Amino acid sequence: MQNSSEENRGLNLVALGGGTGLSTLLAGLKQLVGERQSDWLRNLAAIVTVSDDGGSSGRLREELQMLPPGDIRNCMIALSEDSSLLSRLFRHRFRGSGELGGHSFGNLFLAALTEVTGDFTEAVRLSSEVLASKGHIYPATISDVRLVAELEDGTVVRGETHISASRAAIRRLRLEPEQCLPLPEALRTIRAADVITVGPGSLYTSILPNLLVAKVSRAIGESQATKIFICNLMTQPGETDNYSARQHLETVKRYAPEIHFEFVVVNDKRITREQVERYALEGAHQIGINDDLIESIADVLDQSTRVIRANLLEDGEKVRHDSKLLARIVIECRQQACSQTAVPA
Repeated sequence: MQNSSEENRGLNLVALGGGTGLSTLLAGLKQLVGERQSDWLRNLAAIVTVSDDGGSSGRLREELQMLPPGDIRNCMIALSEDSSLLSRLFRHRFRGSGELGGHSFGNLFLAALTEVTGDFTEAVRLSSEVLASKGHIYPATISDVRLVAELEDGTVVRGETHISASRAAIRRLRLEPEQCLPLPEALRTIRAADVITVGPGSLYTSILPNLLVAKVSRAIGESQATKIFICNLMTQPGETDNYSARQHLETVKRYAPEIHFEFVVVNDKRITREQVERYALEGAHQIGINDDLIESIADVLDQSTRVIRANLLEDGEKVRHDSKLLARIVIECRQQACSQTAVPA
């Protein structure tokens, strides 16, 4: 259990990632913000990748020379009040094949506010206020970064969309420019954190881009926070074909050796036969169920790392994490960490 002072002041939690995985986690964690109960969150922050170059985000990035807003928009929606009409508007995507077709209202709102304020981070902050978001969102960097991947056959591919579409194993990933810097506010948030989560999210295009930003991995490594790696549910075609949970961890460790994870969270419930067949048609397979190596990860991380297995699946046709179950597991990891380090009276 946590000590009484921590319960009284609440936890500072920072989540890193992007895409659907991070949004799902934030949707569960926001229920614990400001409730002033056991294990409540005083501050919740997300550090989000800004390397997307596809869809509505990619079009706005090219046309307006702004940072891609898509993942940040999804996080703002996840942290907003569920009943808010504005959150529904931010989800709305325009139909048709014209210039507006495919754009989301939320992306256009962020684009407009960026032009009005002249500052993307200020636009994110103000948009979060409009949505009554229960947390803070920081882009991993405000530099115009692009993902660059060297494939196993030696081919160099630039851009997140092309990397995912290459369907080839990735030998090395980097950002261009490599010396991009994070926001000072993001580093301060990491240093003040009690809990830091990495994942779930696309390994090469959501998780690693955050860790490749200069000083981010070092700040996480130096933090005294409880660090938790949350494994994905499925492999991602074109990025992690045939990857096991262990290979996800090995990859993160290769790019961010400074980070020691106290906990690795893995789903242990099998998806349905229908889901297996449907996802197999896309080349995706479940992670963590048949991994005979995930329990012996001492050589990948550290002997003190604990693997937490739990049913984390949401009911439905798509394979998704259940946001409330996932948030509960994150808090339970923090409780275990505190109980292990507690000094007997």
